[in-house]
Amino acid sequence: MAEALINQLGEGRYEAHSAGSTPAGYVHPKSLETLSRHGIAVGATRSKSWDEFEGQHFDWVITVCDSAAEESCPVFAGPSERLHWSTPDPAKAEGTDDEIDRAFDEAYQMLKDRVESHLL
Repeated sequence: MAEALINQLGEGRYEAHSAGSTPAGYVHPKSLETLSRHGIAVGATRSKSWDEFEGQHFDWVITVCDSAAEESCPVFAGPSERLHWSTPDPAKAEGTDDEIDRAFDEAYQMLKDRVESHLL
């Protein structure tokens, strides 16, 4: 969700790429639904490993891993500015459809607020 938010709200000032330590091989359908529901274009998103970006330079490296969930956070060498936006993974939410939708909406809003306050 962060990739799509940065790419759209940044209006061409940024080119965001999202990746993880153990990619699922697909973008979670609820992520796509949530972005669409909030008017954020998803473009040609795909699940990616952070290994794909090894050796590349980034102005910013933004991690959203949640240490409380014992998720791995990447380490990128180089002069990148680092921001850590710990965000609970809504894909791990359990409960009714409404409760799961709420978890995705909460993660979306956390990320949107951070994009707007840190990058715009």
